[in-house]
Amino acid sequence: MNAITYPVQIRWSDLDPNFHLRHSVYYDWGAYSRILFFNTSGLTGDVLRQLNIGPIIFREECVFRKEIRFEDEITVDLQVTKAKKDFSRWSVRHHIMKNKEVLAATLTLDLAWINTIERKLAIPPQEVINVIDSMPKHESFEWLEK
Repeated sequence: MNAITYPVQIRWSDLDPNFHLRHSVYYDWGAYSRILFFNTSGLTGDVLRQLNIGPIIFREECVFRKEIRFEDEITVDLQVTKAKKDFSRWSVRHHIMKNKEVLAATLTLDLAWINTIERKLAIPPQEVINVIDSMPKHESFEWLEK
């Protein structure tokens, strides 16, 4: 399934003293695209608060391929790479592209859900499962066993 792609804008404050993108901005763009997907799918912050559930990150890794400069046009895509059937654990991959065709970085995350009242890992409610299941799946997508 195709990835969902979002354009992002480089701000002057995103640059480091070498005039290329600070490393932490790549992570911010990944978070931005995931939250934007949630919001446009109806899984807003208010809904998550009402459900007493929130996403948490176990692992986040970025592999940097090409530097990004202020004048570059950037997009970030979003695909699920693996998940448990109940979506209590799931993984996402973002490709950060510059100027439409150059892979600048790959961001990979392992995620789960936390009950925000009990502060314990949780199986998400059906509303959340439906949204995660609607995310585009990477061509190598796999279902995880227990």
